[in-house]
Amino acid sequence: MIGVVLVLTGCHSIGPGSVARDRFDYSSSLGESWKRQTLLNIVKLRYLDPPIFVDVGQIVSGYTLQTTASAGGTVNWPSIGQANGSMALGAQGQYTDRPTVTYTPLTGNKFIKGLMTPLPPDAVFFTIQSGWPADGVLFATVSEMNGLKNQGTSVNGVTPPDPGFMRVLQLMRKIQLSGAVAMRVKQDTVSQQTTILTFRSKDISPETLADIHELRKLLRLDPDAEEIKLVFGSNPTNDREVAMLTRSMMQQLATLASQVEVPAADVAQGRATPGWETMTNGVSAPRLIKVCSAKDAPKDAFVAIPYRGNWYWIDDRDLKSKRTFSFMMLLFTLADTGEKEPLPLVTIPAQ
Repeated sequence: MIGVVLVLTGCHSIGPGSVARDRFDYSSSLGESWKRQTLLNIVKLRYLDPPIFVDVGQIVSGYTLQTTASAGGTVNWPSIGQANGSMALGAQGQYTDRPTVTYTPLTGNKFIKGLMTPLPPDAVFFTIQSGWPADGVLFATVSEMNGLKNQGTSVNGVTPPDPGFMRVLQLMRKIQLSGAVAMRVKQDTVSQQTTILTFRSKDISPETLADIHELRKLLRLDPDAEEIKLVFGSNPTNDREVAMLTRSMMQQLATLASQVEVPAADVAQGRATPGWETMTNGVSAPRLIKVCSAKDAPKDAFVAIPYRGNWYWIDDRDLKSKRTFSFMMLLFTLADTGEKEPLPLVTIPAQ
């Protein structure tokens, strides 16, 4: 008992010891909640249910440790004739953790900028330059490139992409793997950045040169141009431009929603929109993601959510779908075009 009293009444700091544990626990919880929120909104869009995004703005975790100890007793000395005595010891401790979490719904101007604004073309190509596969990135983020149309999604189902568009994606991936694509940013006279896409034609194989020639032909580009300007739009103004009509985050979520497996009865009854299964013209378009569904909760899921009496999930062994899902979450940071708000000043009492 005396040892307990000494521990409780000693001077100990619980703050530093909690940092490693808290950062791990809160990071894991935030990551899991972000994954579940994203998947839920993808599934909801298949049912034309408006998506709702709520950000965790701030977490303040405060700890309190209160301790008390007491000792008392009565002792009678043997010289008086009494050898018996008594002593009482007491100790009490209280540990309290009261985290404060602030949630911010994405509405108004933030919603328009974050979800409805198309991605900048340069951000798309910088993503490719960072190592993401060109075919997957362009298939997910681009609606049209130099007049060649990508797969489209509407309430009536999915319209297939142009064969030329799919061939462009294949060639871009092959050229990317060869290392023959370079991109740099120039500064013009009014301090505006212009992204330049260049195809290097030295020290590369004849096969890659043939791929570059075919790519230029499909995109109607000048075969001798050393620099090709990257612009936003459906069609270029000359043969030295790549015009890209990029998608917004809402359009990309709708594309993924069309590939969610939903009960056939929901589509037949008009509860859910037609999806991937409506594209039957034979065009070989890659499937970006596979979201499974069943009545029972899955046992081996990367992320899973319940919705309308069913469970929807991405299998933890489906690396392609996991990569697409992670890439979509990365794009949310690229789509955040609003100004960063200053963090509030928080005072935590040191008691």
